[in-house]
Amino acid sequence: MADSGVLTAFRFQVSSEVPLGGFSECGGLQVETEVQDYPEGGQNAYVHKLPGRVKQTNLRLKRGLATQALWDWYAAILDGDIARRSVSVRLLDGTRTVRAEWRLFRAYPVKWIGPDLNATQNQVAAETIELVHEGIQKG
Repeated sequence: MADSGVLTAFRFQVSSEVPLGGFSECGGLQVETEVQDYPEGGQNAYVHKLPGRVKQTNLRLKRGLATQALWDWYAAILDGDIARRSVSVRLLDGTRTVRAEWRLFRAYPVKWIGPDLNATQNQVAAETIELVHEGIQKG
């Protein structure tokens, strides 16, 4: 069967200068340019659209409870030690070859969500952590 060129989203890895562990979900790879309306006097047919600030969405990482590294990083933030790190998200093909990569600059954790615990359900205990960053570069 020939390669269709379509990549599936379930093979990915997230890495940094410190081990972050494995993740079941990764979301928030989003950049948006705000648009400013600039109406010109006497021009009623349209409004000029000018680019404004660029916004990045927080990176959301979800995983089963495993290593302590992410919590330790966030706990340091709570103590006032803002350790910014580069983070890479890599999309892999079926042979584990990197097919796409997004690099996030000067990232650090800003939100941690613990697992939902419910004795009546049979689900994996998962935690979520959000990282803020100062830009994305696609490579």
